Amino acid sequence: MASIRQNAYSDLLPDFRNLAVMARVLLAVNAVMLAGTLYATPTLASAMERFVYSAAFLEPLLLIELMALFATAPWLARLSYAAGCAAVVALMCVLAGVYHSVVRAALGLALPSLGRTLVLTMFVAALLLAYFRLHSKAFSPALAEARLQALQARIRPHFLFNSLNAVLALIRRDPKRAERTLEDLADLFRTLMADARQFVRLADELALLERYSEIEHLRLADRLRITWQLDAAPLDALLPPMVLQPVLENAIYHGVEPGTGVGDVLVRIERRGERVHAAIENPHLERGGQRAGNRMALDNIRERLALFFDAEARLETHVANSRYRVEIEIPYRRA
Repeated sequence: MASIRQNAYSDLLPDFRNLAVMARVLLAVNAVMLAGTLYATPTLASAMERFVYSAAFLEPLLLIELMALFATAPWLARLSYAAGCAAVVALMCVLAGVYHSVVRAALGLALPSLGRTLVLTMFVAALLLAYFRLHSKAFSPALAEARLQALQARIRPHFLFNSLNAVLALIRRDPKRAERTLEDLADLFRTLMADARQFVRLADELALLERYSEIEHLRLADRLRITWQLDAAPLDALLPPMVLQPVLENAIYHGVEPGTGVGDVLVRIERRGERVHAAIENPHLERGGQRAGNRMALDNIRERLALFFDAEARLETHVANSRYRVEIEIPYRRA
């Protein structure tokens, strides 16, 4: 079996329903048009005049193409990367050709030739796809590192040995619960080895949280008290795998385990309009009881959210009233 670092991730098309992706397309196309205008025109004044004239023709076409990509995004996502790129370029060329013919026939404007328009469309579309591929590659190491860190966290000696010792103590007294705990451990490792590039349903992620919390309850007993506020949680929402579980683990590892009394952890997930909001709170111990590593784990999750949702996701932390809170917001997308 290949190691985690050896598992290669296949290329994926950008999410054409992401607002940040749309904004990048708009800015990039206008930047290319401005650069070409400045290069081809001798004076700045005439370049600006020509840019405005070109923008009057290009902007409606660009909006039409963005709407077409938005509408076809689910279908494009089901294609292989090569087929998806070919489909995107072909769709852009068809729309550009139809738009060019309609505008020239209806308005009688002096436009570039149809062949030139199609060549420019193919060039810009290929350039943007290459940019988004490089952008994705820049964040891809965060996925492999996230899986490696999560696996290392799962097999920390204190966690694995204590869990196994608790199971051994249960085998004779409560064999069914011991069997369930071993199944929960197996589910955690199975999730860690799954493809980190595929979205999962919130319902599945919550089921994983419950399995993990059962293992921690077995270890910490009455010292761990988790309050679940999930009545408003959209169970059909899609999110990256292993985003909430590491946050809950940090809450227990940093906020409950080092303490001596009962540690109250709150897990609240709800839908707010077209956003999914998740908050996990835990006791904030004094400096002497803090452990290292929390910031690294949160930075890793933040990078993964940026890979999946670009600028549409956020992760923030707050400390107030001796409580440490992690808040995550992502767009609401249905399974």
